[in-house]
Amino acid sequence: MPDFSPTQYAVPFFVLAIVVEMVWAYWRAPGAYEPRDTLVSLSFGLGSTLAGALLGGLSIAAALAAYQYRIFDFGQQWWLMWWAWPLAFVLDDFKYYWVHRAGHRIRWMWAAHVNHHSSQHYNLSTALRQTWTGAFTFGLLFALPLVLLGFHPVMLGIVGGFNLIYQFWIHTEALDKMPRWFEAVMNTPSHHRVHHATNPRYLDRNYAGVFIIWDKWFGTFEPERDEETIRYGIIKQLGSFNLLWSVFHEWIGMISDIWSSPWKHKLSYLLREPGWTHDGSRETSDMIRDRWKHRVGDVAAPKARNVADQNPIAPPQEAA
Repeated sequence: MPDFSPTQYAVPFFVLAIVVEMVWAYWRAPGAYEPRDTLVSLSFGLGSTLAGALLGGLSIAAALAAYQYRIFDFGQQWWLMWWAWPLAFVLDDFKYYWVHRAGHRIRWMWAAHVNHHSSQHYNLSTALRQTWTGAFTFGLLFALPLVLLGFHPVMLGIVGGFNLIYQFWIHTEALDKMPRWFEAVMNTPSHHRVHHATNPRYLDRNYAGVFIIWDKWFGTFEPERDEETIRYGIIKQLGSFNLLWSVFHEWIGMISDIWSSPWKHKLSYLLREPGWTHDGSRETSDMIRDRWKHRVGDVAAPKARNVADQNPIAPPQEAA
């Protein structure tokens, strides 16, 4: 079967869509784009592509090795098994939910995934903020069960590519809510804006890739509320447009914590959730949400979401 990467064919669409959104933002939401922020996002996309070309072969080799031990065999012409493609797409999205959730709950994986959340703006260029260091987090382990079930790694790579293509268009404020039936099943711009928010109510919610049903089934769904202004970025904002700092700041912070902590806590700084400290000097997302609920309950400030209200960049600050 010839090599096929669906994402490379989607790049012209990505570029065109970003240009169209920029034109929309010029007239309707001037704060949606910040030139330096957009340049960092585009640089992330380029660097991620290069990192994938350099390190992706290791993941492919590992997956092909595991495929030799598959439980079910779809035959040598597995790509002709029409029923396997939609099944692979759904199961791969289920896998994506869990690897994405782990990327927010395990600091080692968050060190790579935080790149995608580091912009204080939410637009189509933000979708290109992909990690350069994902190969070092062994997210491939989440895909091994599918490989062992008999899905060829190439098939999983293709459906995974279409999964990423789908997720591109949901990184926008130009679209409000989709029809109710669509919002009920699919991931949408509204659902994904919640995922990129730093509001205590929204922290670590809506991990879905394509199907929002996973979040609804496993208790991580939160709807977007029109009365609450969304604040984008990360709890401690970067406060910088330096590309290398944007890429590696969490790795640096994690290694620093491991180095300076007592021996009995070192592994916890690697495997526990972001924000955890042995001395309680910082807060996890759960702690921030619980403190917020204790203070104000489940009621948001009565203020409509407006992209023009977003600050272009803010200095680093700890969570309130």
